Amino acid sequence: MTFRALLGGTLVAALASTAVPVFADGELNLYTARHYDSDIVLFEAFTEATGIEVNVIEDKAGALIERIKAEGRNSPGDIFMTADAGNLMSAAADGMFQSAVSETLEARIPENLRHPDGLWFAFTKRARIIMVRKGVDVEGLETYEDLADPTYADMICIRSSGNIYNQSLVGSLVAVHGEAATAEWVQGLVANMARDPESNDTGQIRAVAAGECDIAVANTYYLARLARSDDPADLAVVEAIDVILPNQDDRGVHVNISGAGVLTNAPNPDNAVAFLEFLASDEAQLAFAEGNNEWPTVDGIAHATVLDDLYGDFIQDDINPAVFGGNRADALRIMEANGWK
Repeated sequence: MTFRALLGGTLVAALASTAVPVFADGELNLYTARHYDSDIVLFEAFTEATGIEVNVIEDKAGALIERIKAEGRNSPGDIFMTADAGNLMSAAADGMFQSAVSETLEARIPENLRHPDGLWFAFTKRARIIMVRKGVDVEGLETYEDLADPTYADMICIRSSGNIYNQSLVGSLVAVHGEAATAEWVQGLVANMARDPESNDTGQIRAVAAGECDIAVANTYYLARLARSDDPADLAVVEAIDVILPNQDDRGVHVNISGAGVLTNAPNPDNAVAFLEFLASDEAQLAFAEGNNEWPTVDGIAHATVLDDLYGDFIQDDINPAVFGGNRADALRIMEANGWK
């Protein structure tokens, strides 16, 4: 059975038997920056389980935020869903979310994976880790902080300062070390770059495998995606990579999220809360995370076996994403001021 068939069949049946509220009719207007077929199947399952029709508007996170701002009080949007705490916190800072009151969400989503005021909730997790080419001597590379050590001069590939994943990582360092020490770290990292930033996370991984650099920083699901590919070239890339899970002797690996919140001017707020509760259900959590090789946020839910194969168990930084996401502007300023192109 294909993954889509699993979602379209057994998932719908399972969700129909859960405590998701049922409405005779109605709709939900979802603005989403996630672009996965598995998400669409989930939305269809929600409609079948509840009778609520989901109208999906897809675009990049920044474009959706600007659209919602432009629409103002006339916005038809009920939910904004996106990857990365930086995007969620940018929307929150612009007053786009209302607090969602839900005992279900508060009980199921851990406190450190939701906004303190209930403005958004995380539904999947991904880690930003270090990947190195097999056979390269990187003894002593154990933390994010080590990436700035001159030992690794001309060895690192990483995306641009404009990439929000990197902004969130730097935002987490600001939270731990403060702005001055983080600025010094950025300087050291830039000095160790093998090339100017280019391409996406997959591009960094491929560059390491091809010998264009020795070390990359990338999100876990990108390597997992390559590992699940049917293309021998992708599998060869995975075979060329060793994984370093940083900071296992202190705060743990930097973990980011995908999440969603109810928009301030939502015309269907009850349906919106019901949708968020649906995403926190056991079956939806499994499917939502599996669709992009991420970890569920609800405790005790299974995840794709490829994540165990590649990463196993590891210590995760339990900082609330609201903290490093809220540091996004400061992080970008520090990165740009210290040579990160």
